[in-house]
Amino acid sequence: MVNKSSKRLKFRRIGILTVIAVYFLILVGGIVRSTGSGMGCPDWPKCFGSWIPPTNVNQLPPDYLEIYKQQRIEKNQKLAGYLDKAGFEKVAAYIFSHPSQYIETEFNPVKTWIEYVNRLVGAAIGILIFLTLLYSVSFLKSDPAVFYLSLISFILVGIEGWLGSIVVSTNLLPITITIHMALALVIVALLQYAVVRAQERDSNFTVPYNSGLNLLIWVVLLSTFGQILLGTQIREEIDLIAFTLGDAQRDKWIENLGLDFYIHRSFSIVLVVLHGYLAYKLYKLKSKKLAFWTNAMLGIVSAEIVFGIILSYFAMPPVLQPLHLTFAALLFGVQFMILIIYYYASKKAVNKSVAFV
Repeated sequence: MVNKSSKRLKFRRIGILTVIAVYFLILVGGIVRSTGSGMGCPDWPKCFGSWIPPTNVNQLPPDYLEIYKQQRIEKNQKLAGYLDKAGFEKVAAYIFSHPSQYIETEFNPVKTWIEYVNRLVGAAIGILIFLTLLYSVSFLKSDPAVFYLSLISFILVGIEGWLGSIVVSTNLLPITITIHMALALVIVALLQYAVVRAQERDSNFTVPYNSGLNLLIWVVLLSTFGQILLGTQIREEIDLIAFTLGDAQRDKWIENLGLDFYIHRSFSIVLVVLHGYLAYKLYKLKSKKLAFWTNAMLGIVSAEIVFGIILSYFAMPPVLQPLHLTFAALLFGVQFMILIIYYYASKKAVNKSVAFV
């Protein structure tokens, strides 16, 4: 019994550590984007053909730009061929014809090592997710869903790694970055669900069930998810504008953005109202556990408002770009925590009342 409890405790610890690591990776990924280091390594999984990247351009062949551009084109041809055979002709044509893959980035040691650190963190998460899966085996008999959630997360991390290689081979093709971000949020949600499920099922914490509140949590959660993806697309627009105007004209980036930016900015007001109403409903439950996560949610929303204002009106300071993205991901995670905790607590309350009757 002690051994079994020890294994479950190890699972929760490694699961929490993995979740934190994923959020850290999102932060590092934001730094990669804000510093323009996405193509710091033109190949994948190696960096300039080596497991330890170079520190000087003299370590590379004179025609390295052509070499890595050709490698990417060949990889994209294979990918487009597979997609074409699978019936995704338009997607295949879009990937292969997009001009981004023909643009090569010159070697920059700082950007190369920023991207390399990003990959090292990703590799560390791969190890952590494997350990999470390993420790979830102890739940196979008592609660197999925990094991299968961990297994799905492990598989998705592998897909995420492969997708990262596509992001590199297509030279940061816009749609691939959005999918990459969406999948990261799905992975962190599954991991959180596995960890919380392993804990909350043994808890006696209960709150009254309310279908309207349950629906409201889902609406806020999915709205935030959509807002994050829209923000990722805007970030892609900013990359193109930055490439055209240059960093010296950073103050003109915002005015060159399209309709997506104004939708994103306007919808943020709707989200603030929704969060305020959700917080009001959650506080009425008078639960310390839910109040803690509600406070965290409102704190992150407040920070996001400040970040958004500064980014919009003060020429998009580079340091705030990754923070804006990371806090948005954290907000999604906190909302998901509230959803899971409320689900199990209210479910137990319903079951108890049914048993009593």
